Amino acid sequence: MNVIKNHIINRAVKKSILLDYFIPSQSSNPPIIIFAHGYKGFKDWGAWNLMAQACANAGFCFVKFNFSHNGGTMHNPIDFPDLVAFGNNNYSKEVNDLNDVIDWTQVHLKQIANINQVYLVGHSRAGGIVNLCASQNKLIKKVITLASVSDYESRFPKDELLHKWKENGVYYVKNGRTQQEMPHYYQFFEDFQQNKNLLNIKNALQQLTIPHLIIHGKEDKAVSIKEAHELKKWNPLASLNIMPDTNHTFGAHHPWNEKILPASLRRATQCMINFLQ
Repeated sequence: MNVIKNHIINRAVKKSILLDYFIPSQSSNPPIIIFAHGYKGFKDWGAWNLMAQACANAGFCFVKFNFSHNGGTMHNPIDFPDLVAFGNNNYSKEVNDLNDVIDWTQVHLKQIANINQVYLVGHSRAGGIVNLCASQNKLIKKVITLASVSDYESRFPKDELLHKWKENGVYYVKNGRTQQEMPHYYQFFEDFQQNKNLLNIKNALQQLTIPHLIIHGKEDKAVSIKEAHELKKWNPLASLNIMPDTNHTFGAHHPWNEKILPASLRRATQCMINFLQ
């Protein structure tokens, strides 16, 4: 396996994107998996590197990246040194980032991978992002969501809290792990309002025509299992795998210092591989 870490995609008028790619040593012209991290996440969180290695060992070229406004920088991709960027993130930017990563694979991986077989995997908030992209981007052949959200609008503050957000221009969410007060600028809500139809996960799934796998932990406390059933309802042809005794991060945490995947994430990864092969 050949692993390229922290490759920079420079973009003319947009923030750069940092990514890794894992090239299998035994496969010729391997399909491409692109993995997108969730809210307050990053490409090197927890056991994502081990998941990438497992997929590469199974014969896939695995790409994982940091969203451009996730709070990381090119020099420090771990945690959140750039909270101004984090505060200026929004769903439209994440959709745009993922589409730019897809386009990057078409140019830069065409000599080593099968650019006609591109699959998307998204965790948590990014489950919605990959569903949106999969419904819009004809390059995508299969899509998988891990502990995915089913709706974005319901996650915004309501009533008085929304009014305070508009008035103050920012609200903060504390990161329990890093203890940072993480800003969310009001542009986040404004962008969603302006692009509500394009960011509607239900509409995206109802238009989806490619194979779709939904994996969700029964003990997920961050994203209710009800949301997995909503995804399945909107796309009846999707495969749904509810994993018992499994939480939102499939048993992983950050940092993950073990050399093997946690049991639940190992099972989820094997389920992904079986679905994609």
